[in-house]
Amino acid sequence: MKFRGKIIDVACLNHFTRVVTTISKLTKICVLRLTPDNLFFVLSGKVANGGVSMWCELSQANFFDEYQMEGVSSEDNEICLEVTPENLSRALKTVQNAKAVKLKLTKKHCPCLTIAAELPTLSSISRVVTHDVPVDVIPRRLWHEFKEPSMPDFDVSIYLPPLKTMKNVVDRMKNLSNFLVMEANLNGEMNLKIETDLVSVTTHFKDLGNPPWGDDASQDGGPSQSRDPEDMAQARVDIRKLQQFLMGQQVNPSKAMCSKSPTAARPGALQAK
Repeated sequence: MKFRGKIIDVACLNHFTRVVTTISKLTKICVLRLTPDNLFFVLSGKVANGGVSMWCELSQANFFDEYQMEGVSSEDNEICLEVTPENLSRALKTVQNAKAVKLKLTKKHCPCLTIAAELPTLSSISRVVTHDVPVDVIPRRLWHEFKEPSMPDFDVSIYLPPLKTMKNVVDRMKNLSNFLVMEANLNGEMNLKIETDLVSVTTHFKDLGNPPWGDDASQDGGPSQSRDPEDMAQARVDIRKLQQFLMGQQVNPSKAMCSKSPTAARPGALQAK
């Protein structure tokens, strides 16, 4: 297995760092899956038991000026690594002004992602800073756990308001309850509600819009097609976990959406693009 990549463009480096930093706010450990065309950060939590799952897909061409990898075999041309995103984020943050940053899979005292940065200098002597981020190589027999999750037909899918606005609302609600109810309909309306024995609070959002999912033909007969646009779909959410998602956003997404699944094992999904 071999992997090496090089980032020269500062904007690409900054964006890649923000993505990794966002992921580090959501989980302590995740899987970095490398393929010839893409990088994936994957977390396969048991959603039905209150866990969090995550799927982050990056096109390597959008970030790397040079990118080479060889997987475990020609048939399975992939590499799966268990990484601590916080360690990777810390290393990347220290090299933001570098002339070039190289990432390489190395074998030292243990498998590592080695980050070597060529820093600017006023003299003819080059300065190179190196960080070794320990990783664990995931055996091929476990790869099936880190494939792209299937997306069910949603009862309702809706664009979220600006995440900063939503975070301010959730920050105030956390002092009133540990859980809130998110509800939305196909008319682009969403409510955040808290109801306790002492207080009832609701924040209303309108004209948010509803994103399409897949081809129209694939949606025929799905739950959203037969649903009354005024009917609200509800999900009860742990405020701390919702707050964790909102606080971790470093990538300034152009769009974020929330979807409510009719399947009990897949209660809902939050996505940022």
